Amino acid sequence: MSDTESKPFLRPGKLFLLVLLGLFVYLGALIVFVPAGWVWHHASPHVALPPQVQVQQVSGRVWNGAAGVVVAGFPVRVEWQLGWPSVTALEQPVRISVESLQSSVSGDLAFGWPANARVNARGHVAVSEFEEIIRRSGGAMIEGDVSIDRLALEWADDRVVRADGLGRWAGGNVSWPMGNQTGQAEFPPMQANLDTTDGGVVLVVAEQAGTGPAADANILWNGMMELRIYKRMIDLAGQPWPDSASPDDVVFRVRQPLLPGAR
Repeated sequence: MSDTESKPFLRPGKLFLLVLLGLFVYLGALIVFVPAGWVWHHASPHVALPPQVQVQQVSGRVWNGAAGVVVAGFPVRVEWQLGWPSVTALEQPVRISVESLQSSVSGDLAFGWPANARVNARGHVAVSEFEEIIRRSGGAMIEGDVSIDRLALEWADDRVVRADGLGRWAGGNVSWPMGNQTGQAEFPPMQANLDTTDGGVVLVVAEQAGTGPAADANILWNGMMELRIYKRMIDLAGQPWPDSASPDDVVFRVRQPLLPGAR
């Protein structure tokens, strides 16, 4: 009768698995328990944010936290909650919400490897909150809220590769600058559709019960924006225009840079 050969308990394979398990537990503990403010304090010097964006306060944990952010002088609160990462898809899902005093947008954000992301969100925007910014830029002011029924974006290769969105407005009074005066009119319910084009993304504004665009804006990858206003928009505003023009005729066109140095 032969003796059974004894084997050591900590064999190389088992030792490797134990070290790997310990590493995962350590990293998980860091994500769950480490204060998000402490992480941001040490990471912020190495993060290049646009000059219009300022992070003023970070609270909570890395796994579930919040931050006070000022974007172009406008304060918002950002909250996030990390989901379990996907090893097969190489993605980190995040549940995120952005709120101001009257507006809010929330949805799901996923960061993928090596440098891609996608977001699906919905919410509502109280236009009155942005009245000062709209007036200062010379834009038209609408009353009421805009509901964001759908907003889907995908980012890869340093650009938006997919954009799909739908926003709706219930209609009402619209006012706009006319020299030293202010024009105004009652508009019907309107909607805005966001889509992807070969050169960028396009936002098309139309009457909800209409048959064609009232305005569209193309945002190009080179940082330029092309805005077109159709005769259909003039008709909705009740403004005089020669009868020879059709609703599909472009009556106003402008091309300007959104980013410094774009052309």
